[in-house]
Amino acid sequence: MNDRLTRLRGLLAEQQLDALLVNQGENVRYMSGFTGGSDGVLIVTAERALLATDFRYYEQVRQQAPDWELVQVTGRASAVLAEQLGALGVARVGFERQSLTVETWEQWRAAAPQVQFVGAGGLVEQLRMVKDAGEVALIEEAVRIADEAMGYIYEWLRPGVSEREVAWELEAWMRTHGAEGLSFSTIVASGPNGAMAHAVTSERPIQAGEPVVIDMGARYQGYCSDLTRSFCLGWVSDAYFEAWELVLKAQLAAERAAVAGMTGVALDAVARDMIYAAGYEGKFGHGLGHGVGLAIHEPPRASPVYAETLPAGAVITIEPGVYDPAWGGIRIEDMIVLTEQGCRVLTQVPKLPVIGPF
Repeated sequence: MNDRLTRLRGLLAEQQLDALLVNQGENVRYMSGFTGGSDGVLIVTAERALLATDFRYYEQVRQQAPDWELVQVTGRASAVLAEQLGALGVARVGFERQSLTVETWEQWRAAAPQVQFVGAGGLVEQLRMVKDAGEVALIEEAVRIADEAMGYIYEWLRPGVSEREVAWELEAWMRTHGAEGLSFSTIVASGPNGAMAHAVTSERPIQAGEPVVIDMGARYQGYCSDLTRSFCLGWVSDAYFEAWELVLKAQLAAERAAVAGMTGVALDAVARDMIYAAGYEGKFGHGLGHGVGLAIHEPPRASPVYAETLPAGAVITIEPGVYDPAWGGIRIEDMIVLTEQGCRVLTQVPKLPVIGPF
């Protein structure tokens, strides 16, 4: 945590900020270790690190963030904050504009009119992009749980069960095999539902021979995993197999090409160009991948609009797809760690075009 504070203070100096207020939940946890998220506000200066929260979390802060000064909030949070800023003698204070509501911002300004509040979003996220060895180990455990859950579903799934039953079976398996929860609501999309990249899991029974997309992830000690597999039940048509093989080839090509220092646009183009050249232009409408860590979607990204470079140590997804309302969709997703030499693929569960027979 001390190294994170040192790096954040370096960014504050670059931005010419006397202090930074951190209230975004994952950022609070990343910097301090406090898991109460947005129920705490961090005040970081060049010399001090304070954590303000109310009575519900005093003991939790003492246990989880012993190196941080606890500021006890007993009245209006904005008044306590103003008092602390006044005692610190700071004038130019950054706040996380991406997460702070207008109402809270107005309360802070009214309570501390002597302070110049400056929108400074993305500073902690900039640090979070590069995972340290401890973070990667936690993500790997979340990946392992999700991998094993998908392997279990390969054996468990039968025609006639509903999408919702599959989602519940996955959740129950992960929660009883080490996960503290889900990274996000599990997506199970069968038949034409698979054409919706973020379909809402329904009571629809899954039939033999139709395509299924399962997108799911486990959360372990705060860190997320993200995994998608697509397949048909029992048998597969030639047209589906052709599209499935294309998506797999595009994914593997992107994984071979992925290396720290390339832009998100360039990595996305590796898979997108292959899919579009095969006649599926317009049928792969989302980005190739996104960062994963304490949040399921975080920087950096691999997409047609992310021109920034991808740093070594970033953990991202590689998830090309093809979608058609006439029959459904295909998406295959792994998680990788970027290095200066290439990437290391974390996801290990097999990629199968068909499971069965039944």
